[in-house]
Amino acid sequence: MKIEKKAFPLEVKAVQEDGTFTGYLSVFGVMDSYRDIVMPGAFSESLGKWKTKGRLPPILWQHRSSEPIGRFMEMGEDGKGLLVKGELLVKDIARANEAYALMKAKVVSGMSIGFETVGEEIDKAARARKLTKIDLWEGSIVTFPANEEAQVESIKSALLGGCLPTLPEFESFLREAGFSKTQATAIAGKGLAHLHRSESGQSASDKNLADILAAIKSI
Repeated sequence: MKIEKKAFPLEVKAVQEDGTFTGYLSVFGVMDSYRDIVMPGAFSESLGKWKTKGRLPPILWQHRSSEPIGRFMEMGEDGKGLLVKGELLVKDIARANEAYALMKAKVVSGMSIGFETVGEEIDKAARARKLTKIDLWEGSIVTFPANEEAQVESIKSALLGGCLPTLPEFESFLREAGFSKTQATAIAGKGLAHLHRSESGQSASDKNLADILAAIKSI
């Protein structure tokens, strides 16, 4: 079982003084920077499982299981996406109060879901992965990146300049370029990871994009 994380701009309708808020945790039919598309009905089976448990997933702070800050009170799919009503426990948990203040001031404008992909379809024409069934584990208040493309451009510059990015950074770069998650993981793991291991204290400037491409071709 592999738990994935996916960030969304949380379309909050309102944040009340008691810590309650409503908004869309996920929107259907929109391709994200990883070329993933959440399809209508993707959450239905998981929501049914949570219903049998008599509760809904927790709200965490930055995906930290040790820092629950609230609960989802309502959660359901409509024609647009996964509509939720949540409650931050602002009176009882200091971190929840901080999250509330950040959301109220629109400093934090995103949520990220922790989930397991149960069903998917690969759209080769669009070079995209359609998520048809998602097992939802939690929803987190996160610091949503203001400009993901800026990060991708910085990774491109690093590669062309002879510097080695981290494995997660390189995987994100490959996903943005159109590779599937499996392909990106394999390329980064067998190509870039090999270069990192071979550094042995040498300067990263001794390696360049040609080295990475050569490693990729040997896969």
